[in-house]
Amino acid sequence: MRGSPRSWLFRVALAAAAALPRRELHTLSLAAGPEPRPRSQAPGSLICFLGTLKMEMTEMTGVSLKRGSLAVEDDGVAPAEEAKRQKVSECCVTKGPDRTENDSSPHSVSMPGPPLALSAGEGMKNSGAQLQEEEEEEKDGLSEEGEEEEETESFADMMKHGLTELDVGITKFVSSHQGFSGILKERYSDFVVHEIGKDGQIIHLDDLSVPVDEEDPSEDVFTVLTAEEKQRLEELQLFKNKETSVAIEVVEDTKEKRTIIHQAVKSLFPGLETKTEDREGKKYIVAYHAAGKKALANPRKHSWPKSRGSYCHFVLYKENKDTMDAINVLSKYLRVKPNIFSYMGTKDKRAITVQEIAVLKITAQRLAHLNKCLMNFKLGNFSYQKNPLKLGELQGNHFTVVLRNITGTDDQVQQAMNSLKEIGFINYYGMQRFGTTAVPTYQVGRAILQNSWAEVMDLILKPRSGAEKGYLVKCREEWAKTKDPAAALRKLPVRRCVEGQLLRGLSKYGMKNIVSAFGIIPRNNRLMYIHSYQSYVWNNMVSKRIEEYGLKPVAGDLVLKGATATYIEEDDVKDYSIHDVVMPLPGFDVIYPKHKISEAYREMLTADNLDIDNMRHKIRDYSLSGAYRKIIIRPQNVSWEVVTYDDLKIPLFSTDVDKLEGKPPPVFASEGKYRALKMDFSLPPSTYATMAIREVLKMDTSIKNQTQLNTTWLR
Repeated sequence: MRGSPRSWLFRVALAAAAALPRRELHTLSLAAGPEPRPRSQAPGSLICFLGTLKMEMTEMTGVSLKRGSLAVEDDGVAPAEEAKRQKVSECCVTKGPDRTENDSSPHSVSMPGPPLALSAGEGMKNSGAQLQEEEEEEKDGLSEEGEEEEETESFADMMKHGLTELDVGITKFVSSHQGFSGILKERYSDFVVHEIGKDGQIIHLDDLSVPVDEEDPSEDVFTVLTAEEKQRLEELQLFKNKETSVAIEVVEDTKEKRTIIHQAVKSLFPGLETKTEDREGKKYIVAYHAAGKKALANPRKHSWPKSRGSYCHFVLYKENKDTMDAINVLSKYLRVKPNIFSYMGTKDKRAITVQEIAVLKITAQRLAHLNKCLMNFKLGNFSYQKNPLKLGELQGNHFTVVLRNITGTDDQVQQAMNSLKEIGFINYYGMQRFGTTAVPTYQVGRAILQNSWAEVMDLILKPRSGAEKGYLVKCREEWAKTKDPAAALRKLPVRRCVEGQLLRGLSKYGMKNIVSAFGIIPRNNRLMYIHSYQSYVWNNMVSKRIEEYGLKPVAGDLVLKGATATYIEEDDVKDYSIHDVVMPLPGFDVIYPKHKISEAYREMLTADNLDIDNMRHKIRDYSLSGAYRKIIIRPQNVSWEVVTYDDLKIPLFSTDVDKLEGKPPPVFASEGKYRALKMDFSLPPSTYATMAIREVLKMDTSIKNQTQLNTTWLR
């Protein structure tokens, strides 16, 4: 794909405008499908029993592909309105925010199409004069308006090489009801996620007050410095100029004014210290570095009261931003390193999410001030604690999802939701686990496990079909042409993507040391690749398990007793249900079922040139210990409601911020033109909400399939 993503999406919309009624331009809907194919045409279905419940297991290929196509979403927001949304007030910083490319997926692909799900998840110097430190040269927030306009493919054409559910092993359903259509994520506000905290309670933003602390500086610290002074101090703190200090003249020379300036510099720029100097009869506050670059990551200790916990915990409400992007924005405006933040789980972009965050030695007062500066963020429920948060500590996530313009009858909806509540859904890893272009992340993971480092480099950097930002396309083309990491890197204005990090590594360590170059990529991103491969194997194996044995436990299946997996013996089958059965992710510290599926694991890994009996890697980070995952998940706290409405843009429920601002709840029409299904349910960590929605609607969640259907439907 060439040119700006906005440009081709705009062209698709224009091409459709003449063919669609005005009201249908708001979104591209999940088109209602044709009549189901006759049973004789279905390539594979089997009858399973769970107790006395009869359920038909339908192959994906036996389900009408038009039964649920996702929207190519524009949020119903005009470009000017969207730009206004992202505006950041000057009250915090003098220059615009950095829009970092730090996606939750290893490949930093910005998809204009629908990001489908929310799951319950270092700069180094380069060699060569043209390669400077990442923080110094990185230009986040690239404007796409200046990119070269070229003739572009349609969205469906661009995605024709993308993945389908079938490609990653997602082939089965557990319920027998007929699917129906609806619009998923017509607006990002139709998908709301609240974390479930360590205490099992759903986390809400419901208090914006700041804990009273006499040792906090006055509010004047946020306004005493001019915009120019803030910029000079920020450049000094980040070592972006040759100055060793910045002097600020005290115009009104009083002790109180000098104290406020000292407090302002130390509070807003944790890497700096201050002193007062007399120069030619005038008083100056001089800011300088005390602890070098380490001070950026370790805020000064002496300015923090000993009686106060070192970490400020707060609830972060955010709209249409993933967790890492949000933390990068917060760290930018607080002028600290992102690594002083901690959290229990990552949240994806296209949603409203509410989660707990902890930050080291930043006051609640200073955090609360961001509420005046940042749009689409809200911080509250502040408290000081002794410890940070850790990944994996959360109990799960609670989802509120609206499916608009549904076609299902009340009986169909009732049947689908009752099935979700009583039986659940297959606990597949969702499509976003595997990337959106023609190079799936699991292929990179497989190459890492095979120790094929030249292939790893090639897979990450080579040109590929699919929708990508224009500068990534140009970077890949340069790489294919020259194999020069420095030349390819010059095509990248955004350096924090995986491609940029790998190119920096190759520039530093050379083409013959790909392992070290790859090591520059943050560890979590590197591990995502091999975890993607594990997920790919698991999806395929669980589909085979259900095809072979249905939805009932059988002898040789695995169940967990505590953290230990044990086999179900023939005499004990009656003591278990399908909800107890787990399947292993491949690794050196797991056991495999004692039936046909064990051999299926072995065959799949052997075909991939991997030894299932030796999953240790010569590089310890890439040794897979394995894990166990339940094959069926039954959501908790399930409730639903069908509502009718006339206005396509009306919010269909109140958010935490709506309640804080005292906005009245939505009023529904008694007999509206449109019907929507509002669903509430809780899921454990690492469980994909769109796999639950897939079960309700009987839809294929792959971007490739949805976009092809929608662009066809547009005509």
